[in-house]
Amino acid sequence: MSVALPACPSCQSEDVVKNGRTRHGKQNYKCRDCGRQFVENPQWRIISEETKGIIDRLLLEKLPLAGIARALQISELWLQQYVNQKYKLLEREVQVRPKPKSRLRVQMDELWSFVDHQGNKQWVWLALDAQTREIVGVHIGNRSAASAQALWQSMPPVYRQCAVIYSDFWSAYELVLPSKRHHAVGKETGKTSYIERFNCTLRQRISRLVRKTLSFSKKLDNHIGAIWLFIHHYNASLPANSSCPL
Repeated sequence: MSVALPACPSCQSEDVVKNGRTRHGKQNYKCRDCGRQFVENPQWRIISEETKGIIDRLLLEKLPLAGIARALQISELWLQQYVNQKYKLLEREVQVRPKPKSRLRVQMDELWSFVDHQGNKQWVWLALDAQTREIVGVHIGNRSAASAQALWQSMPPVYRQCAVIYSDFWSAYELVLPSKRHHAVGKETGKTSYIERFNCTLRQRISRLVRKTLSFSKKLDNHIGAIWLFIHHYNASLPANSSCPL
């Protein structure tokens, strides 16, 4: 008794023959009419633009890549490649609304994180506009004065020219920031409360920043890319003409 062979997925022809096996051991078939080679129940599929849009939104939530792959039933390898390319193309410069040259208030702080292992510390340096709540400066690196300088240089010129800056007592700030406009303050003053709250938001929304995470970054570029992706989304989501974040 002969077993019916599957029809060709391209032309629906039933003139199909067996054509060896794939490298994964599956039976390969060939259509005699259109020449298409195929297997039954293929594991791969074309990822639609709609699915990619869902992936982009899920990357902004506290989900590991393995969890996204399981939920959407897609290849974890394909997802990692997609994310690598997305992070590579991200602009690494803050996008903020134009500001007049007037008195601005900025809060600065640094957030501990790591890549690959906890000995490879990567500090997330952030500057936040206390009025609009926009993130106006970002740098990921060590905790040295050079990183404080990189944070300062990442801010738009109007902030470097006009802003009064509040930070904690970390010595690197004093070495870099203009002394007449820099104020080192304690948490009890409330003058760094917005940036401290944003640090909590980052840890709640980016799984690789959770202190005891299993979703830690294995590549520095992806670590930086994940942070920049969220910051661009956060700034774009803030309501215009409002001092309150979403």
